[in-house]
Amino acid sequence: MRNACLSLLGAICLSAPSFAQEADGWIDLFPGKNLAGWKRVPIAPDTKPVAKNAWSVDATNKLLVCDGVGVKEMLLFGKEFGDGVFHVEWRFRKVEGDPVYNSGIYVRTAKDGLIWHQIQVAHTQKPPFMGDLFGVIDRVKQETKVLAIGEGPKLVKGPGEWNTYDISCQGKQITVLINGKTSCVWNDCSTPRGHIGMQAEFFFIEFRNLKFKELR
Repeated sequence: MRNACLSLLGAICLSAPSFAQEADGWIDLFPGKNLAGWKRVPIAPDTKPVAKNAWSVDATNKLLVCDGVGVKEMLLFGKEFGDGVFHVEWRFRKVEGDPVYNSGIYVRTAKDGLIWHQIQVAHTQKPPFMGDLFGVIDRVKQETKVLAIGEGPKLVKGPGEWNTYDISCQGKQITVLINGKTSCVWNDCSTPRGHIGMQAEFFFIEFRNLKFKELR
């Protein structure tokens, strides 16, 4: 069975593999061959396909590698989720100088990318800062808003080191944990379901241990 092919949005149409639920309730979402189970979606207002595919799978080390140089887009899991916890580990490739390390983690995001909630993954000089929650929550207005500010810059490890985000969505509440400690909480999410994913945004980043646990 194949996911719908969003050709105008530059999405990749791939056959979705079966993602087994483990005994403890976690579902391992690591991409299959050729990113099976996931799809690329441009970030509005861009609607043209990006020629470069930033995403590749290192099956030996079980890493999802993102060479985001020159690319700004989402990689979304093909299935929508409601209440649950998205667990993702990431690290930037450390480089010399003063680069703009940039990426992001998505929850409760529309399949076309016009509504999205992102937890910031970036070392920046202006908000939103690391671990802050921001997004577009009005499909018509398309205004990016900072939704919750947290303690991310104090909790995250530097480039070259692995970090863990656990993002819990339950009812209207979204809670962000960074390396096991609460960074921020937002209590006014009006989107009950959506896709989870990661962002390519002009830099090199690696992901591992992509898991989701549904809360009932």
